[in-house]
Amino acid sequence: MTTSVLGKPKFCEGQMVEFIGGEGIIKNYRFELNSWLYLVEMPIETDPEMDRVGYETMIWLAEVDIFPLCNSFSHTVLSLEQNNFARAC
Repeated sequence: MTTSVLGKPKFCEGQMVEFIGGEGIIKNYRFELNSWLYLVEMPIETDPEMDRVGYETMIWLAEVDIFPLCNSFSHTVLSLEQNNFARAC
């Protein structure tokens, strides 16, 4: 018999978040495969940062792929880490 500990979600419904490719609002979340997944609704813009296929405005993202919109320091650190990783590859 194995026991798994369900950690508290980092984000909540209605919270503004940022991710690579844009920003949005948490609409829902669920626990799956030992991590939290969040349904993020993106606002419809006339010129989105990244192209979209059709009219999709919601996406499921893992907790590690999003961060609070108000915390620009963590976004800067994440961007630097991703740039360094890309250069190493």
